[in-house]
Amino acid sequence: MPTHVTDSLIFRDFYNTDELRAIFDDRHLVQCWLDTEAALARAQASLQIIPADAAAEITRQAKAELLDFDKLRQSTNLVGYPIVGLVKQVAELCQGDAGRYVHWGATTQDIMDTGNVLQLRAALAVIERDVAKLIDRLSALAQTHRDTVMAGRTHGQHALPITFGYKVAVWVDELQRHAERFQQCRPRLLRCSFNGAAGTLASLGDQGWAVHKNLADELGLAPASIAWHSARDSFAEFVGLCGLLTATLGKLAREIARLQQNEFGETEEPFVLGKGSSSTMPQKRNPILCEATIGIAQIVRQHVPSMLSAMQPEHERAMGEWHVEWDVLPHTCQLTGAALQHSLGIFDGLVVHPEQMRQNLDLTHGLIVAEAVMMHLGQFIGRQQAHEVVYEACAHALANQQSLYEVLLATPAVIEHLNSEALQKLLDPANYVGLAPFFVDNVTKLVTNG
Repeated sequence: MPTHVTDSLIFRDFYNTDELRAIFDDRHLVQCWLDTEAALARAQASLQIIPADAAAEITRQAKAELLDFDKLRQSTNLVGYPIVGLVKQVAELCQGDAGRYVHWGATTQDIMDTGNVLQLRAALAVIERDVAKLIDRLSALAQTHRDTVMAGRTHGQHALPITFGYKVAVWVDELQRHAERFQQCRPRLLRCSFNGAAGTLASLGDQGWAVHKNLADELGLAPASIAWHSARDSFAEFVGLCGLLTATLGKLAREIARLQQNEFGETEEPFVLGKGSSSTMPQKRNPILCEATIGIAQIVRQHVPSMLSAMQPEHERAMGEWHVEWDVLPHTCQLTGAALQHSLGIFDGLVVHPEQMRQNLDLTHGLIVAEAVMMHLGQFIGRQQAHEVVYEACAHALANQQSLYEVLLATPAVIEHLNSEALQKLLDPANYVGLAPFFVDNVTKLVTNG
């Protein structure tokens, strides 16, 4: 029975997706190693290092379904690495003398690292696709609520009016930077690993670099300028980017869950009958997608320091640090993919309550736009004096449970310059959202223009 949440029969859909599970299952992992072995044979045959018919036979037999996985597991337990057993099985499957050319000049880490890169390339495509989907979804949401006024909050309290579209556009802008980071990491991440035992390609003499480049071409990867057996920064960077992305997704989920609280009532994640229900409280609609995303973000965050530790092997090969990647890389990708799916679910049909947002704006009876009065009054009496006058008016309103409008109307320093009509206009939150709509357009235009 599965014991990890990413493969659990019960929890698997919270922490993984079928698409990413298929990329990182054992059969596909082994196939990535076999694809590397086959591509290596073809690369060497093109340089007449091994016979062309041997390369063709190796390619024909390099199929995961032809291997005995029990034998592969037993060999891995004995040797400590899976490639020795894998090479032996492929060699035995090959007809004629083709088997003698399997793994020619390679070392275990060449095959495993390149296989991991092939997996990560597939996972990266999924992650980038879903980030783009989320950006599009949020961009549309920002435009829909470009002018929907709500309370902007700082330190957990009302600050100034904003629009919900503005809040969402801030998220869009952040996600666009993540998309850029993943794109920028591609040339550093998607590199071939083929450098032999100590990284010098001594086993292939002066043809080593030509083989390396041919292998990279066969697999559609970039050649590496030098061995990276003990330079693990590219993998660590990728996990760090997943940490950044899921931290943002966790933040968005936390914000939606917070705004769904009864005390706010401004948003709700989409609801279907039975979703987020309680075993004892019939009224509950728990923000379950938000909760799952928040939890995943916390798990992925813990993988980042593990990968930083794995960056510190001794000499030319790792001694235990490498093993960290075998666990962290697949789980980070699967968790990140699941968080993206939850986030897409949250914002696909997010329920927004503009009327509740407007009602919440009035909770402080005009205090949220005190700055508007101060700035306007400052034109007549100076900014600092205006600040003191309005500050005292706010304090009085709070102490006596009055509206700011009532207090300001009774303040001589105010009514000398501002009449009732002017105050009412200044105290309407909809008139003090600044450039919020402009910023929404600014960000979503970048999404539209690509």
